[in-house]
Amino acid sequence: MISRNNKRLHRKQRVRAKISGNAKRPRLSVYRSLKNIYVQLINDEKGATLASASSLVLGVKPNMEGAAKVGKAMADKCKELKISEIVFDRSGYRYHGRIKALADEMRKEGLKF
Repeated sequence: MISRNNKRLHRKQRVRAKISGNAKRPRLSVYRSLKNIYVQLINDEKGATLASASSLVLGVKPNMEGAAKVGKAMADKCKELKISEIVFDRSGYRYHGRIKALADEMRKEGLKF
């Protein structure tokens, strides 16, 4: 039997084959665990992480409100780096709940996906 996480990882590989980030439009990668939510801004051409944020570092709960706070923190870091457009990589997770709350908050802060 194939586990739920293995199915997610298969979806992630399929999507990652098609999308990639560069200096102008970096990739925003999301990882969601039961205890925290993590996001990274990645330039795939250099293989470098430009910025990151997580509910662990911010000290917020990993619920909808916490995901929105992580999204706001990441949007602020993007503004500091003068990045206005990103490629959203949801890592095989469904676009609802915490993932949607994070993305909606970043869009509200002015980022374009």
